[in-house]
Amino acid sequence: MSEQDGQLGMDSNSGWQWLNEPKQWERSGSDSLTVRTSGMTDFFRDPSGETNKASAPFLFRKIRGDFDYVTRVAVEMKRQYDSGCLMVMADEAHWAKVCYEYFENKPSILSVVTRGHSDDCVSGEAGSDNPYLRIVKAGNCFAFYYSLDGERWKLVRYFGLACGEEIKVGFVAQSPIGEGCKVTFDRFSLSKWTSGDVRNVNPS
Repeated sequence: MSEQDGQLGMDSNSGWQWLNEPKQWERSGSDSLTVRTSGMTDFFRDPSGETNKASAPFLFRKIRGDFDYVTRVAVEMKRQYDSGCLMVMADEAHWAKVCYEYFENKPSILSVVTRGHSDDCVSGEAGSDNPYLRIVKAGNCFAFYYSLDGERWKLVRYFGLACGEEIKVGFVAQSPIGEGCKVTFDRFSLSKWTSGDVRNVNPS
């Protein structure tokens, strides 16, 4: 996994792929990505069975082994649920995302874990216009975090998700009921997770 350690560069040889490529997106340097997503875009498998959406732009890499993945995100929030997310995906019915999202007129932190159907959880107000999001993986265990400064981290969710040795990891921009929005991801990095409790990443 040494080739993935350090900065998650976006050069042409880094293995990035689009699922639902948007009409407008751009890179700035090796660690900044801006996506303009269309309206009515989302990843969500409603427990009622009435809705199964997989239409939001998802820029991903396939990652092997355990990892620690971080980004900062900004969203031009216009309508409820407009958001930028980090997502991991084993397959179309098994995935999870942690989101900086416009919810009940407030920038908030939410998460969704999908095992056939989606389990949606609202964690609360974000407290920042540019929060950091983080995913840590150890085996089939995952932890979602957010941070105001990229130094001290608050645990959002700890969960299990069955996956193989390789999993898709990347960025999602979505506007589930809106007309679209602009999402910017920057300061992202990927490093190998070697040991320790994924539920506590803060220094002692």
